[in-house]
Amino acid sequence: MNSIGAVSSSPSVRRRLRVRVEGVVQGVGFRPHVHRLASDLELDGFVLNDARGVLLEVEGAGASVARFLECLLGEPPPLANVERVEHSEIAPTGEEGFRIAASLGARESLQGAAIAAELAPRALVSPDTATCTECLGELLDPADRRYRYPFINCTNCGPRFTIARGVPYDRRLTTMAGFVMCERCRIEYEDPADRRFHAQPNACPECGPRARLLDAEGVERAVKDAVRAAAASLADGGILAVKGIGGFHLACRADAREAVAALRARKHREDRPFAVMAPDLAAAEELIDLNTASRELLEDRARPIVIARRRAHARVADAVAPDNRNLGVMLPYTPLHYLLLGDLGEPLVMTSGNVSDEPIAYIDEDAITRLAGIADAFLLHDRQIHIRTDDSVARVTPLGTPMLLRRSRGYVPAPISLPVGAPRPLLACGAELKSTFCVARGERAWVGHHIGDLKNYETLRSFREGIEHFQRLFAVTPEVIAHDLHPDYLSTGYAIERTSAGVEASSDPREFGYVLNDDRELTREAADGMPDPRDRGYASSAVAVGLTYATHPVLVGVQHHHAHLASCLAEHGECGPAVGAVFDGSGYGTDGTVWGGELLVGGLRDFERVGHLRAVRLPGGDRAVREPWRMACAWLAEAWEGEGAPPLPGTLAGSVAPKRWETIARLARSELAPITTSAGRLFDAIAALCGVRATVTYEGQAAIELEAAVDRAERGEYAIALASRGGVLELDPRAAVSTIARERTAGVPVGTVAARFHAGLARATARACVQVAGERGLDVVVLTGGVFQNGVLLDLTIAELKRAGLRALAPERLPPGDGGISYGQAAVAAARLSEG
Repeated sequence: MNSIGAVSSSPSVRRRLRVRVEGVVQGVGFRPHVHRLASDLELDGFVLNDARGVLLEVEGAGASVARFLECLLGEPPPLANVERVEHSEIAPTGEEGFRIAASLGARESLQGAAIAAELAPRALVSPDTATCTECLGELLDPADRRYRYPFINCTNCGPRFTIARGVPYDRRLTTMAGFVMCERCRIEYEDPADRRFHAQPNACPECGPRARLLDAEGVERAVKDAVRAAAASLADGGILAVKGIGGFHLACRADAREAVAALRARKHREDRPFAVMAPDLAAAEELIDLNTASRELLEDRARPIVIARRRAHARVADAVAPDNRNLGVMLPYTPLHYLLLGDLGEPLVMTSGNVSDEPIAYIDEDAITRLAGIADAFLLHDRQIHIRTDDSVARVTPLGTPMLLRRSRGYVPAPISLPVGAPRPLLACGAELKSTFCVARGERAWVGHHIGDLKNYETLRSFREGIEHFQRLFAVTPEVIAHDLHPDYLSTGYAIERTSAGVEASSDPREFGYVLNDDRELTREAADGMPDPRDRGYASSAVAVGLTYATHPVLVGVQHHHAHLASCLAEHGECGPAVGAVFDGSGYGTDGTVWGGELLVGGLRDFERVGHLRAVRLPGGDRAVREPWRMACAWLAEAWEGEGAPPLPGTLAGSVAPKRWETIARLARSELAPITTSAGRLFDAIAALCGVRATVTYEGQAAIELEAAVDRAERGEYAIALASRGGVLELDPRAAVSTIARERTAGVPVGTVAARFHAGLARATARACVQVAGERGLDVVVLTGGVFQNGVLLDLTIAELKRAGLRALAPERLPPGDGGISYGQAAVAAARLSEG
């Protein structure tokens, strides 16, 4: 929103304006930009940062003042995002010259100008940004004083969010506060004509952070150039822990089979793909197939990991992405990365610096302790990371637009607008896997960085610490807390804690009775552990409004799949109603069952469940997620019309004992197993029947590998029935499941079967959405949920909907999976509060 208006004045009459600028305008060279613009137009006045953004006054000829306002909005610096410009006319003071004044805090005022800054802080902190072309040129220029300096930056690039302790974004409130600029850096910093004018992380080899290389025991090695020595270690097949902007990576040569295998073994990461960092775009194109959109995404200043089809002869070890035709590749985004990759001249595996599912290490001492036994050496530096932030992950959709699968470094904490503003400050706690949180005030929502699986103790601590940091950074004191309906989610437990009388939020979950098991997972074994919300007066609403609580702050429960629908609508600036196909692994339904293959009609405030995938049993509960063959058994048992258990398919004969198969088949037909409509579990079943994956080592593995197996040339499909049961549409894949089992046993290729399954599900989904849209008079269909990360399914479904004349929306700026849930919860809560 921009509220700039015309300035009517005689060109020669002297005027003075007070101007307020809000948006991402701190740490992006906005004040230097204003200084240069005002100086060029011969205007007098000042500009400063405060807790709301940028405040300035300009005085001069009326025509020049009017021109200044036009340029202010139309020609911002590269990293700035101007959301609002407000101005008012004040009396001229006769001030001479234009200056950058000292920043103001939330309770300071500018003496002599009667400007109070008592309002809540609104300044937006910029995301961390990849090294710019100018800095890269200096980095590689032997004649430059910053030649090979790993921490070169300017107002157009470098660390922002990860070093910010508070607002306004000034050096004193960053982790660079302890580094005193040398005389030459200070001259640059104070020179309006310099690219480093008021660049807060400005430094050089004389006064700034330095890199150092430690051996496996944490002892510093005496080397002249730490980065060059680290590259030599990698060239010899070593594994290196590298401290970046948002945390540590574990790196090794991507083409070194033994090194990659050793990294997998030491990190306890069996199959999940590793990301690869390529030295440059040309090297990336030798690894993956890129089109114009994916090239632009790869080179974007956010520098996400881009997932694309792996080239047949890519020089990477098979173990980098086992059983996967895709590869995640990113380009260097820090000067240290550029130097390391340049010295080595080869792509590197660059995976998160952690063990298994722990959060990434970001503190030196912690990294040396936690990564001991994994890394052969540590490349560290003494610029502290204030908040850990993983790499973002993206792919290009069939629509040619980016889809963020993990929104973190490079994108966070840029706000995302809410189509219905929050009338009261709120916090949304998200889900439990791939967790994020969201704080919101008015039309702005700040979705936190990727956190991970909250069942891990360290991850839950990171979740709590992140919320506390965002609340301070954006001055949000929640009066409303939104959460998932699942009573056992740890995020739900956190929401309840925040509303308990006399209880303050803590970053240590053990203070609230949580117990750690041997795998450092949180359990509810203690008698005083997380309560069931129903024991404290909560009630699940039949109309999906969720949980309510009478005391302050207000607690708002949001059904999981409604949050998915709302998240996609809201990021596109829409309120609905729309038809939504929401396919994922699981979510707590309003009827107490496990949902996951849902057809919804709704908007931000509420929804109606109008259809779903046929329900089957989930034999073994969570164990069925880890063992997809159980879901194959459950679906075949559902389709089997004979007595006893369905026959054990030949594709599973080597993985499952016949007696075990019969036991699970009986369980799948009993009331002891919970009911689910999960589309994610259907994909698991098909993957198992195809012989792709009987058991998994990470969430979503079976579906990912099934998608990778699709033969793109196949044009057949397995029909999935669509019927009405009790006024609700049901997608029934039983016949397709039986055919798949029979054809795979008969030797039909995996690629053919996988392609036919994807095509059949896409057509059935589109048919169902078209039918509902016609009955309800709607023309928008939302495709979301973690299953729609599947590019083949998304592509085919969108094509069918377009042929029917419907407009399809898919998530772009937020993940379709649970990483977007918190924003959806915030959108729902804001809409409900706004409508009373």
